[in-house]
Amino acid sequence: MVINMSGQTGYFLEDLSIGMSASMEKQLGEAEITQFAAITGDVNPVHMDEEYASGTMFKTRIAHGMLTASLISGILGVKLPGPGCIYLSQDVRFRAPVHIDDIVVTTATVTRINEARKQVTLACKCKVADTVVLTGNALVMVPSRLKG
Repeated sequence: MVINMSGQTGYFLEDLSIGMSASMEKQLGEAEITQFAAITGDVNPVHMDEEYASGTMFKTRIAHGMLTASLISGILGVKLPGPGCIYLSQDVRFRAPVHIDDIVVTTATVTRINEARKQVTLACKCKVADTVVLTGNALVMVPSRLKG
C-alpha cells in the first residue's frame, strides 16, 4: 500500500490481484440530484419535475444515470486502487432506474492487470437492494513501486 499526502491509502500496482474488490454506499437524495443538475446543466424534467415524471414509464422522478455512474469514481479514487490512480476509460450500461432517496451500493472488482502498461481493469456494478442498476468496466493507470 501507498499513503498519499492527505493520509488516504491506496494500492501500488504490485499490491493488486485479480478478484480484489471494494464497495461504497451512497444515498442519492434531493440534494445530490439538485447539485448534479446544477453542475452539469442537465435539468431534464424526468429528474427535476415530479408532475412531468409521473407521466413517464418511471412514474416518478429518477436520478441522473451519470450521477449513479459517477459513484464509480469514488471507489477508484479513494478505495481501489485508491489515491494516485488515473482514470483512463469507463463503459457503463444502465439496467434499471435509481429513484430519489435510493441507497446505491457501488462495487469495483479487479479483473485484469497489465503490468507492462501499469493498467488495471475493474468490473463495476451499482445496486439498489437486490437490483443491479448499472454495470460496466473501468480502466485505470496505477502507480508502481518500480520506476520506469
